[in-house]
Amino acid sequence: MILVTGGSGLLGNALIAQLLRNGKSVRAIYNKTPLADFQSANLEQFQCDILDVVGLEEAMTGVDQVYHCAAIVSFNPKRKQQMFKINIEGTANIVNVALEAGIKKLVHVSSVAALGRIREDAMVNEKMNWTEETSNSAYGQSKYMAEMQVWRGIGEGLHAVVVNPVIILGPGDWNAGSSHIFKNVYNEFPWYATGVTGFVDVRDVVKAMMQLMSSDISAERFIISAENRSYGDLFNLIAKAFAKKPPHKKVTKTLAKIVWRLEAVKSFFTGKDPLITKETAATALANVHFDNSKLKSHLPGFEYYTLEETVADTCAIFQQKLNSH
Repeated sequence: MILVTGGSGLLGNALIAQLLRNGKSVRAIYNKTPLADFQSANLEQFQCDILDVVGLEEAMTGVDQVYHCAAIVSFNPKRKQQMFKINIEGTANIVNVALEAGIKKLVHVSSVAALGRIREDAMVNEKMNWTEETSNSAYGQSKYMAEMQVWRGIGEGLHAVVVNPVIILGPGDWNAGSSHIFKNVYNEFPWYATGVTGFVDVRDVVKAMMQLMSSDISAERFIISAENRSYGDLFNLIAKAFAKKPPHKKVTKTLAKIVWRLEAVKSFFTGKDPLITKETAATALANVHFDNSKLKSHLPGFEYYTLEETVADTCAIFQQKLNSH
């Protein structure tokens, strides 16, 4: 039996789908809403809050492998406390219960934000860690501290691997997360950011996680990134795939400052998460390059989808969904 946390997110959802395709028995933890996308006799849904240790003990009964994908991704300062609780304390609970239950292996989904994402002077690799100077987000800090819990577990005898994906692209909920980028371009949002970052197909992250799980590799962390490209490149590819007008107005540093401040004011009155924050604005303008050589050296023959393939496949699925409505 394989346990997956965070199955309702883009990555967790794609992971469960692939495990089921491979004939595996999966137990998926959900907090409030059961997963609607799956009709499979091999999937057992288990309601449990990640902060409920007794519930987790029950969830891990008879389980060999755990994929821990659950986390809150937020750049809204108001959600910091909740994010720290879920991301750090939740991960500590997973690690503790996994140790008690004698889990054979844990794959923990971290993020490149835990490596300190704002480094324009050096290629980002797995030896780097979050520091006040290299990170601009509480999210990055929460993911770094969550990783510390996994490393503690490894010190106590847990077999575990940490993956640090870059921006994951795929056909998720296009009102949330990275999939929102596709919606913006589809709606001909005119602005584009000048930054460079790493992008990766959700299918590749799933493949890497499953290959690492079935390997003897333990006590390692891996950046999962297909290629470093500009946001402009990505937006243009999406616009072309949807036959929409590409973004043509460049976001400057001054403009970004005005926008995130306006968003903060709007968020204050509406109570909704701001679309752009000080942190996301800085990230979108930074030129950051990620080194993906470590994963390839540990998993020889691992091939990534190109950004062109990822965008074409993702847009085709979104287009299908739009046509069917």
